[in-house]
Amino acid sequence: MLTRSLAPLLRSDPKSVLLLGPRQTGKSTLMASLSPEVTLNLAREATFLEMARNPQALEEKLLARNGPGFTVFLDEIQRLPSLLNTVQALIDEHPGRFRFLLTGSSARKLKRGGANLLPGRIHTYALGAITAGEMGYRFPVRQAMSTGALPGVLTHPSERTRRKTLVSYASTYLKEEIQAEALARAIEGFARFITAAAEWSGQFLDIAKLATVALAPRNSVSRWIEVLEDTLLVRRIGAFAKSATRRLVQHPKLFFFDVGVLNGLLNNFEVSADRIGALFEHLVCQQLFDGAAAVDEPIRVSTFRTEHGAEVDFIAELRRQIWAIELKASTSVSPADLSGLARFGDYLGGSHRSRVWYLGPDRRKVAGVDVLPWQQGLRELGL
Repeated sequence: MLTRSLAPLLRSDPKSVLLLGPRQTGKSTLMASLSPEVTLNLAREATFLEMARNPQALEEKLLARNGPGFTVFLDEIQRLPSLLNTVQALIDEHPGRFRFLLTGSSARKLKRGGANLLPGRIHTYALGAITAGEMGYRFPVRQAMSTGALPGVLTHPSERTRRKTLVSYASTYLKEEIQAEALARAIEGFARFITAAAEWSGQFLDIAKLATVALAPRNSVSRWIEVLEDTLLVRRIGAFAKSATRRLVQHPKLFFFDVGVLNGLLNNFEVSADRIGALFEHLVCQQLFDGAAAVDEPIRVSTFRTEHGAEVDFIAELRRQIWAIELKASTSVSPADLSGLARFGDYLGGSHRSRVWYLGPDRRKVAGVDVLPWQQGLRELGL
């Protein structure tokens, strides 16, 4: 079984913790590995109904237990956000007696439920898909560009099963979010939208054009994008911001949190010549965010593009350093591939590090720029 990088951090944290992450990233497995004395899974209907019918049930169950302090695991807390008020009361009124481990897969449902996120009482962490660091930087890149890095998918030996699981993930998400958001009347529009969003993923976002493709009102598309973000399915990557007279294109990009889920929505798992560049970009995007979350480091990821079309795939701001990262989904890099990095250096006018990450096996230097195998690049960033 693969050890998640967050495990020792969670184990050593004396406070209660809330672990957020998309579905099937292994949150429940990780929390269970911390050996809680009490586990209540709100995804189980009987447990959910008991807690919903009797708001005092959690407090009654825990205070009935004798002995010193113990750990309580509440899985899928977004299903009943009001329980967080009880958690706060138990922490405040019985100092040191309870340590809570909470998981959630929808920030939207927590916000909509007016959740009390217990400021000062709880530490929040994020869990994504499997990272290159967690695999000792021996990550199966071609497989991951096809079927992604969700734990139960990445480790399954059958490609057919991996693909079927991801198609099911996509359809289950669609069905459950429509139910949760009361979008039944808009089911056809939302289904068209989410497919169009997957096709648009990785490109500069134009909501008006996306609405046209989805045959849906622009305000609906804007709201649906927020649904995808709040349920942690997509990330919106904005333009690198710096005070300067040169105008940059400000449209953000959307990236799905996992390449396999993206391919499941499109029902296309082929790493073909016309797709490999976009798939590699998606994979690196998820590795930057998930790698930083795995070591509990804040990261800001943006894109760079001038009005004349000069681009750098990602600008990563991490540990007070700025990294300009250009991606090359091939085993060769030429000086012509470095023009965007040069324009970014001119624009920034300050200290940063330029890198090209590629699919080749060796570290090189091209026109004074370091060219690294992409997993070595992640290792250099400490992710």
